Amino acid sequence: MNTIKEPVFDVAQLAHVELLSPKPEETVKFFTDILGMSITATSGQSVYLRAYEENYRNSLKITESKEAGLGHAAWRVISPQALRRRAETVAATGLGKGWIDGDEGHGEAYQFTTPDGHLMELFYDVEYYDAKEDEKSKLINRTTKRPNRGVPVRRLDHINLFTADPGANTDFMIDALGFRLREQIRDNGKIIGSWISVSNLVHEIAFMQEPNRESGKIHHLCYWYGVPQNLYEVSELCRENDIFIEVPPNKHGISQAFCMYVYEPGGNRIELFGDTGYLILDPTWEPVIWEMEDVPGTGDTWIGTAFPESWWVRGTPLSAPKITQS
Repeated sequence: MNTIKEPVFDVAQLAHVELLSPKPEETVKFFTDILGMSITATSGQSVYLRAYEENYRNSLKITESKEAGLGHAAWRVISPQALRRRAETVAATGLGKGWIDGDEGHGEAYQFTTPDGHLMELFYDVEYYDAKEDEKSKLINRTTKRPNRGVPVRRLDHINLFTADPGANTDFMIDALGFRLREQIRDNGKIIGSWISVSNLVHEIAFMQEPNRESGKIHHLCYWYGVPQNLYEVSELCRENDIFIEVPPNKHGISQAFCMYVYEPGGNRIELFGDTGYLILDPTWEPVIWEMEDVPGTGDTWIGTAFPESWWVRGTPLSAPKITQS
């Protein structure tokens, strides 16, 4: 009998993301007025927001900064014991930064970086959103009613990070945190991109090759609608309000998700999902491997317009320090 490596299920979900913005007021206005999110707290130079179907107090933190980019990404684990286990494992890799007391909406967290230098954290204790009486939905299984502004997104979906070495970052998330490889792009054996998850989704995080091997960039943050028609509605809202649409409503080959891409006013790329793509329920799923030559026109866009060059080469911050290659 073959021995199968037991999977690790300590990490449950992508819980929140911090975006940096040189135009924080305009960035917040985009997420509230265009995407229908709600402000739940402010602290110092940061504003915290949530989408209407999210249970936690916030899923997005906008922090004023000189440049656009990623502040950090946060993952919730399944228990206090899981938090200690994953913190010990990450610390053993040399990438741990240590414990913090917490932030708006969650308790103590263990911070670390990816091999590429992206800041992340693990936490368990979380504050659930306490809806005011006039916010409550008649649906008792929905935290708050659908907002009557913008085209409201429903929940946080995933992040995609530009990296100097997608393979090293993928291996770290798999080995230290229990992620599973779902789809991957290779070019003559070299890993160009990976889509990995801790759930039935195709990905909660992806790593893609930064063309100049610069480290620490974010490619995009994604929020989910679940209804393709919403992308056409929000497209008109973006056009009317001078929000640049990089990729109009489209369908990916990789993940098979219905998508579009815009730039929020601070300069970060935002993806909007019109559906989930496909779910992975098979416990012995074999990763789907794409050759780079087959990706343009199929893997990136299955149905829709061709992706512009900017989608392949632009991340934030627009310039970032290169990592030292050993």
